[in-house]
Amino acid sequence: MTDKSRRRIRCGEFTLSGVSIAGEQTAVAVPELDVCFDIGLCPRVALSCGHICLTHGHMDHAAGLAYYFSQRDFQGMQPGTALVPKEIAEPVEQMLAAWDRIEGKTSPRQIVPLTDGDEYEIRRDLLVRSFNVPHTAASLGYLIYNRREKLLEEHLGLSGPQIVELKNKGQKITRTTHVPLLCYLGDVQLQGLKWTDMMRQASILVLECTFFEQDHQHRARFGQHVHLDDLIELLPQLQNEYIVLTHISRRTDMRQAKKLLTDKLPREQRQRIHFFMSQ
Repeated sequence: MTDKSRRRIRCGEFTLSGVSIAGEQTAVAVPELDVCFDIGLCPRVALSCGHICLTHGHMDHAAGLAYYFSQRDFQGMQPGTALVPKEIAEPVEQMLAAWDRIEGKTSPRQIVPLTDGDEYEIRRDLLVRSFNVPHTAASLGYLIYNRREKLLEEHLGLSGPQIVELKNKGQKITRTTHVPLLCYLGDVQLQGLKWTDMMRQASILVLECTFFEQDHQHRARFGQHVHLDDLIELLPQLQNEYIVLTHISRRTDMRQAKKLLTDKLPREQRQRIHFFMSQ
């Protein structure tokens, strides 16, 4: 369910807010997870998130980073943390240091370089896992999941004191489970992406779909972006309850895009696809 501005969409227990327009700016905040994915500019909702998951260094995805740290400091908030591809961590630090000199003050911050398969703990039960994403620049996608401890089946009928007794004896009483909540791909060439079960099973998949018109397929390939036909080919492999489309170009007529989606997909598939923006 989307509001009139199309910058806020509710997906189950999570709210996605912000803006995403190809080539201009992308910042998709999920306040319940304390995360904003990318920060091309810095909408107010991004400031409320303590973590930025930066997919790559293109200006429309990264230009708001210095402002984010500066504003959090100005407003007396805790220093923010940016997770970034390792390849750009040093130049990001250099850019922020330059802004420190320009502003005449140092904005507190934490920059965390990540590579394929790295994990970062947002809180004890909530983690981010990074994965490589094929694009024209060094890029990461992010999977956010819950880490939960579940009682082993053989102990399900035991009372509380009995479970405590087993634990005191050093016996294993629980198993760790991972519940995928949200997968964010960023700009991506789907043909080269290595999927995992957790990515396919996350409740929410945030997927760029920059091009819709049939004669724009070559542009999608050249820029390593997603075309509607790529999405349609991929859909049968996805188990995500919500698929949120971002990064749509202003050149795209949204009425035509929605009509193409309607014409090419059965109703049961269309129902889980949502447009983040309507330019």
